This record gives sequence, structure tokens and C-alpha cells, in this order.
Amino acid sequence: MMFPLLSLLLVCSYRLTTAFPFLPVPSRVPGYRMPIALMGSMAEKVLENPKFPDEWPYSEQDFARMDESSDAVFYDSPRLVYHIDDAAVSALTKYYAEHLKKGDDVLDICSSWVSHYPKDFKGGKVVGLGMNEYELSQNPQLTDYVVKDLNLDPVLPFDDASFDKVTCVVSVDYLNKPLEIFKEIGRVLRPGGECIISMSNRCFPTKAFQIWLQTNDLEHIFITGSFFHYSGLFEPATCSDISPNPGRSDPLYIVKASRKA
Repeated sequence: MMFPLLSLLLVCSYRLTTAFPFLPVPSRVPGYRMPIALMGSMAEKVLENPKFPDEWPYSEQDFARMDESSDAVFYDSPRLVYHIDDAAVSALTKYYAEHLKKGDDVLDICSSWVSHYPKDFKGGKVVGLGMNEYELSQNPQLTDYVVKDLNLDPVLPFDDASFDKVTCVVSVDYLNKPLEIFKEIGRVLRPGGECIISMSNRCFPTKAFQIWLQTNDLEHIFITGSFFHYSGLFEPATCSDISPNPGRSDPLYIVKASRKA
């Protein structure tokens, strides 16, 4: 059974308000903005005991975008800029320093001219998959790269069990076939390998899928955790709030899951 967008929002709302009855849900309370400190304190709890629906709850419309024109055209011009602020970049690099191991084979999907890995990271093969060849060619941490539009074809062009880590930086909201892509991530990861999804509150709104634009940061965590869940290939996902300066710089959340053995 496919739930429409409203039904999914009610599911998300139910989970948040049942687990935390004192918490107003911003997307259902017009004009309400959750205090920043409260948002941060709740983020890591969203995936502690989620009650996902038995079946995939999303409709095709949930992943529709305002701009359905060719992504190849949208990403044709190189953007050699950060998509989160400097403090968030530093927080992400510090996180990677603690979780990427020497010799790891890493795939960076939705990759660009920078992957935010530590400068001294010594990986094995480090492959970037993205939309703009020039941007990928300027990324000094990649040993190889592939230009591919995952929204047209979500199949990753790699063998099974090829990587120890898969990363995706503030881009999961642009993937309009998330179930297929998360299954592919699970396929190319080795048993015990990790997928690390980083998320903030910035995006290109015309290219982000609909349900992302209609929900808040806590629900984004829930939704991303659900992608891991419904793929059937991962251990339960967890969330880490690594926002460096709440209220003064970009928020940053990590949703991570390990490939089942």
C-alpha cells in the first residue's frame, strides 16, 4: 500500500509527538519555529526506536521536484564552492577523521571538487561519482571518478562488495529514486561497511524532492533513516548531531548505517 504525502507526515508526526509529547511539530503548527537548542537535543533521538510503516510509505509524487528539467543542464556549469559554511565543513572533516580508516576503499556519491575528507587521509581507492566532470577532475582526494546521473539510472557502476565506506554530503535530498540507490549502496558495500549521509538545511529548492521541502530537520533524519530501513540491507541507522555552533552556523547531522553481514 502506498501512503500519500499527508499520510507519511502524519506517521512522522505521530512518532515525534508520541516519543516526545511536549514537542510541537513545526510543519504542523503554522508559524512555529522550534528552538535551536531543542532541535539539536532531539536530533540524535529520532532514530533510537523508529516505528516505520510495514511497507514503503512514499508515493512517486513525494519525490517530484519543482524543476524536472534535465539535471545534466542544471549541473553543467562548475560550482567550485562549499555548500555548507566553513564551520560545518570543519565539523564534517573532523567527523571523517574519526571514522575513515587508513586503506579504506571509499565511494563518494553526488561528489564534487571537494569531498571534505581530512587532508592526511590515506585511502585505498577513493572514487567520486557526480554530475560535473570538471568539478570531479579538480578533487585532489579522488583516485578515480565517474560522471553519472543517478536520477536517470540509479545503478552504481561497481562490483558487489567493492567499498568499505560510501559517503554523501548534503545531497540525499536530490536523489529521486532513493530506495533503488540505497539498495545499490548496500550492494557495493562490503559486509560491515558504512554509509555516511551528512545533511544540513541548505539545498537547491527547485531540485530537492517534494517531501524534503515540506518537512523539517528532525523529519529529514527520520526519512533518511527509513531509506536504509526499506533497502533491507543495513543495520538500524543512527544519527549524530555534529552541528558546530547551533544558531550561529549551519546545522549538520550524520545519518549512518552499517551493511549487514
